[in-house]
Amino acid sequence: MPTVITVTTDDLALSLEDQVIRTAAALDAYGHVVVLAPADPADPVRRRLHTVRSALEADRMAIVPLTLPPLARTLLGEQLRQLAGTDLGPGVLAGAARLLAYYLHSGALLGSVAKLDRVPVGVGSHVRSLVPGRHFAVLAHPEPYLAEADADHLPPGPGYQTQLALAGTGVDAGWITGPLADAWHSQHLREVPLPPDSARWWGTSRLVEFTAYIADVGMLYQLVTSVRRDTCTWCGLEVIGDQCLFCATRLGERATPAKHAAVPAGRERAVETPRRPQLEPHKR
Repeated sequence: MPTVITVTTDDLALSLEDQVIRTAAALDAYGHVVVLAPADPADPVRRRLHTVRSALEADRMAIVPLTLPPLARTLLGEQLRQLAGTDLGPGVLAGAARLLAYYLHSGALLGSVAKLDRVPVGVGSHVRSLVPGRHFAVLAHPEPYLAEADADHLPPGPGYQTQLALAGTGVDAGWITGPLADAWHSQHLREVPLPPDSARWWGTSRLVEFTAYIADVGMLYQLVTSVRRDTCTWCGLEVIGDQCLFCATRLGERATPAKHAAVPAGRERAVETPRRPQLEPHKR
């Protein structure tokens, strides 16, 4: 079943009419649309997406809110596009966005944390950011971390094989390409364009954003297919997680039979929230 994956940013905003037309065209061409959106309900991009969905009465459009930084959100969209070429259906792909987000380690090397509001920033860090030449290592996902960039003190990284993407030229990226890449046992360094909303997200244009991610589509497929699937009792899509992200039905809530498919025997129970499958640790 064809599915298109999109990632939203402020500069991709079109007029409402144009966005409705393009979304309608994507639905006609691909059948289903999965949109990775900012987590903040008040975010103007996310609010516009919900308006478009309502205007089209589109239960084939899933809006997946995520707290990921811009580069991580972009790479997650890339992973889902890879998986869209497999036999995974749209309901599973939408749920996979939340599952695979667990495996992204994302942060930035910043020249200032004076306007950073995504992770806790102490008064001392605010003061030190006023001193020229100071660089700060910040991890926003999966756990917050902030310290001055130091080769001897590094944020915790993934315990499995990843590649490391970096974007931006606002500061010297040597701490990322050297000590961090070595400590995280990165298999490959990849430079990509800086997402347009990165400076706003991190509170400064003096930055290099980085994300460790799984690049092997086979491993991604294994992670997604290791999670139990259920059939949505309302729209009939196969899903993972405790909610269908297309029709918003929570598994087990509605007794109404599916419109397009019956619930398979033995799968009437409510589905659990996806748990992170165990990955083999990298070999040292």
